[in-house]
Amino acid sequence: MAATASSTARSFKIALVQLLVTANKQANLSLARTRVLEAKKNGAEVVVLPECFNSPYGTSHFPKYAELLDGESSQALQSMAKDAGVYLIGGSFPEQAPSSTSSPSKGSFFNTCTVWDPTGARIGVHRKVHLFDISVPGGITFKESEVLSAGNKVTVVDTIFGKIGVGICYDIRFPELAMIAARQGCVAMIYPGAFNMTTGPLHWELLLRARAVDNQIYTAACSPARDAGAGYIAYGHSSVVDPMGAVIGTTDGKEDIVYADVDLGKIASTRQAIPVTTQRRFDVYPDVSAGFR
Repeated sequence: MAATASSTARSFKIALVQLLVTANKQANLSLARTRVLEAKKNGAEVVVLPECFNSPYGTSHFPKYAELLDGESSQALQSMAKDAGVYLIGGSFPEQAPSSTSSPSKGSFFNTCTVWDPTGARIGVHRKVHLFDISVPGGITFKESEVLSAGNKVTVVDTIFGKIGVGICYDIRFPELAMIAARQGCVAMIYPGAFNMTTGPLHWELLLRARAVDNQIYTAACSPARDAGAGYIAYGHSSVVDPMGAVIGTTDGKEDIVYADVDLGKIASTRQAIPVTTQRRFDVYPDVSAGFR
């Protein structure tokens, strides 16, 4: 049986900040701050930034923009969260891996998301678990593992609204992370991401809706805005999906902020109407959440 949300949890307003990311790190950090504060003024209590919010996305950029975990970008995110008074899921940035945690056979960098509470305390760190190594004929070839190391933990953070699970981009294609999060009582699974113009139109919304329906939780994915002149062109379309699979907030490729209300009552009513959470047959197949760590 899936864990249930805390009885003290409550509904909240989420904002996905779809930033137009440039090659200027300081300008990206400044713009992110402006948009986070704007989202707060518009009533958001949980704010999400996109994957690689402080730098262009690409294997050639990761080493140039990489920082230690407590570096400039984390300090900026901490300040944003505290000054806005919001829970901030800080997109991701290329993290310089300490030598003690970097595998000799892999790169020296992680793709890392930090999560902050309204006091500016860091309450979570998610290092992208599934690296984006693909080759679509006639579409795109990309290999993050040329530079990045993979994370090795499921990330669930505690908030006053309930537990929230975090993944990064390609992590959404692997249903196990969301399944574990839901069975640990998460009310939402959040993915900073940067799908491209090949995979985005095909799978972005489909995967968000699938993870939501499979687990009867909210899902959200926050993309950079589309820059047609970039080496890697993000799809955009930051979106929020409810537990019944309905898209309740979305946009196109431009710079924007997407708002949606996360209604915890919707989770309960969905699970009452279609009670898959109590109908799973762990006598027939294993419960992947049994290995949660």
